[in-house]
Amino acid sequence: MPIASTPSAEAAQQDEGVPVSVKIRERIKAAQRRFHANDNIAEFIEPGELETLLDEVAGKLGGVLESLVIDTDSDHNTQDTARRVAKMYLHEIFKGRYHAAPAVTEFPNVERLNELMIVGPITVRSACSHHLCPIMGKVWIGIMPNEHSNLIGLSKYARLIDWIMSRPQIQEEAVTQVAELLQSRMNPDGLAVVMEADHFCMHWRGVKDMDSKMINSVMRGSFLKDANLRREFLSLVNNRKG
Repeated sequence: MPIASTPSAEAAQQDEGVPVSVKIRERIKAAQRRFHANDNIAEFIEPGELETLLDEVAGKLGGVLESLVIDTDSDHNTQDTARRVAKMYLHEIFKGRYHAAPAVTEFPNVERLNELMIVGPITVRSACSHHLCPIMGKVWIGIMPNEHSNLIGLSKYARLIDWIMSRPQIQEEAVTQVAELLQSRMNPDGLAVVMEADHFCMHWRGVKDMDSKMINSVMRGSFLKDANLRREFLSLVNNRKG
């Protein structure tokens, strides 16, 4: 007489054939959370699933190469391209989506620093979410701390910004995400972020303009309210750029 399957065993059998991307997506939807290109979804990825996702992405990229009529069987240059690109996306250029935020040690403002601090230029690398072409540029950060602010090590600015930029981005949203992250970490009286970047979606395709750059900024707190402070920050940044 056959042994009846338990509900948990049946669920496991049904779950076995479900792509890991579907499992992750369903968890995000169940939590009613967003999963746009520049969102971090690390909390919804369970241990071991990232490597399984890499296999899935590599398989689908292989299909893209096949549809582009590239012979990945006999062309030694492209035989491993699908897996290389999948690994690059998940662990390098888009790692800010799939990996948790880097650990950052915060220090109390023991000396009660309350003067303008500027960090930069910090090199940033990303990919535009429209064409997945590179974005390459620099970021400058201005901070007006108060006695209750948390201070972070100099290298940690670069780590946090890289975590934000290592996602498909548009520059206007990236600057805002950087500002929100630093504001929540440091709680300063004022925060300023300026980004200048080249967009390869203009260099490689379309108008193929090699000289255009985008510069944009976010001003919070005292940088927004105090025109003199804003001018001082922008003047120091412009002098450094020159």
